[in-house]
Order: sequence, then structure tokens, then C-alpha cells
Amino acid sequence: MTQAVDALVAEKAPRTGRKNNPEKTRQDILEAAIAEFVQQGLSGARVDAIAERTRTSKRMIYYYFGSKEQLYLHVLERLYGDIRNTESSLHLAELEPREAIRRLVEFTFDHHDRNPGFIRIVSVENIHHGQFVKRSEAIRSLSNNVLVLLDEILRRGEAAGLFRKGLIALDVHLLISSFCFYRNSNRHTFGEIFQIDLHDPQVQARHREMICDSVLRYLQA
Repeated sequence: MTQAVDALVAEKAPRTGRKNNPEKTRQDILEAAIAEFVQQGLSGARVDAIAERTRTSKRMIYYYFGSKEQLYLHVLERLYGDIRNTESSLHLAELEPREAIRRLVEFTFDHHDRNPGFIRIVSVENIHHGQFVKRSEAIRSLSNNVLVLLDEILRRGEAAGLFRKGLIALDVHLLISSFCFYRNSNRHTFGEIFQIDLHDPQVQARHREMICDSVLRYLQA
């Protein structure tokens, strides 16, 4: 069995005399898969194309991830993990409640603007009615963490008389996400219909400030 695994791993790298690195091989495949699924969606993505991007074999990809669908699920978990783990590292609990909300909104806005791949993958998953997200305990767990974090900020703001009573973290999360997501997911149609470049720096700055003010005014006591 060990010899078979070693043979599979050896398929990845050119014969350069360097030691094999299975974890790097796995991450290289995952990065290539992200690019392929972003460009082609789940249905259009080809394992052959992912293998070509990494100069490896389909056999190697199936060894690490089992199937194209399982690889796609790993891509989802990676992209959701990136945003959720960064949210957790913003040190929001250390900030005054209004400043914590502003930082969270600004981070969400900037993340969505800078990560079109995330926007496209989430859109693809919605086309498939969220069937792969349903399989992932990791995505649900990570997403619940941000709600716990947001609820803590809302409760602190309420106790300080800054935020109105009865705010629901999930509703506030949806308010923030919906604006930040839509302006990127629909940038081509919205931009063409209304003849606006949503990636123009002045437009971005205006919208960034607008969503921050809108959320804070909604929350205020």
C-alpha cells in the first residue's frame, strides 16, 4: 500500500531530485480547482483541465479528493473558510461596538470586491440549490461563529444604549452581505444597464461609506 501511495505522489513533480511534498501537491490541486470551477462552474469544469493546470494526472486528483464533486466541496470549504477565518481575526471584541460594526462592514465590502472568485462560486452553488453546502458541517460551523461574534457586538451595543433592543445577528449579517454581494455578483448587468463602473475607485469609496452608514443607522438606538 505504501509503495502505491509513493508512486502516486511521484507522478506530480518533475524528476528534479527534490523530496515529494504531498501536502503541497494537494494544495496545488486545490488552487487549480478553484480557478477551474470559478471559470467553468461545477458542470463545465473538467478534471483533465485541473490536471493540466498542475501538471499532474487525473489519477492523482482522484487519489487526493475522490471525485470532481468532492473536489468542488473542498473548494467551497476553502473559500468560505478564508472569509470566516479572517472575520474571526479582526479582533472585533476589543473594539467599541460601533467601530466593531464598521470594521466588519468594511471588511466584508473589501473582501467581496477583491475576491470575484468567491462571488462566482457562491453564485454557482446557488444555481445548484446549495446541495453541496448542505453536505458541509465545516461551512455551517464557521458561519455560525461569525453570528456568535456579531451577536456579542450587538448585545454590547444594546447594553451601552448605542443600539436598539431586539436586534437579530442573522438579520444584520444578511443586511451587510446582501449589499456587498449584489454589487459584485450583478456588476456586469447593473453596470451596463445604468452605465456605471462599480469598480471605479470613487464609486467604491462612496458605496463603502454608504453601506457602513446604512447599517449603523439601522442599529442605532
